[in-house]
Amino acid sequence: MSDSGTSQEPASEPRRRGRPRRSPQDAGPGARERILQSARDEFAERGYDKTSMRGIAKAAGVDAALVHHYFGTKDDVFAAAIEMSFEPATAVPAVLGQGGTDGIGERLARYFIGVWENPATRAPLLAVVRSALTNETAAKVLRTFVLRRLLERVAAELDVPDPTFRAELAASHMVGIAILRYVIKAEPLASADPERIIEMVAPTLQRYLTEA
Repeated sequence: MSDSGTSQEPASEPRRRGRPRRSPQDAGPGARERILQSARDEFAERGYDKTSMRGIAKAAGVDAALVHHYFGTKDDVFAAAIEMSFEPATAVPAVLGQGGTDGIGERLARYFIGVWENPATRAPLLAVVRSALTNETAAKVLRTFVLRRLLERVAAELDVPDPTFRAELAASHMVGIAILRYVIKAEPLASADPERIIEMVAPTLQRYLTEA
């Protein structure tokens, strides 16, 4: 007596865990940088809340698992995007250390305004600030980065009482200007000559950073 003729499907191979399989597009040393650039663009366009790991992967042309492999969580990739965006700002401690305390307020104001006036560096900074203004998680990541990578290093350059507090005051002053001028675009600040802003802000920064 013949069997029913029904053939059995071969068992599918178990799904492998761990590092995702690379495609030719994934391979190469530029994959991480491509993902990071796509992440920064996605955060800029959509904000923190609406950006997803899958969306970042799609924009970078890679599998979503590869994004998780390189960066772990959404917070981690946002932190990496912040570091990439704020890379020009990490030079601030060195800028402050040039020439001693004389003119330190002007150097800080000029460097900060210069970074924001440059369209290439302004766009990613705007993306980070906008995300931080609308999402507490993003704000927490930004605060941690600013405190550990910027303000603590600035404070180390200051020979005054309460150096971290003074560095925070200076930073708050400059960030406030950035939000009003470049994010909200409040007039007349938005269209003011950068040199006039530097001239008026520098004495206040000098006082924050040097007066006992």
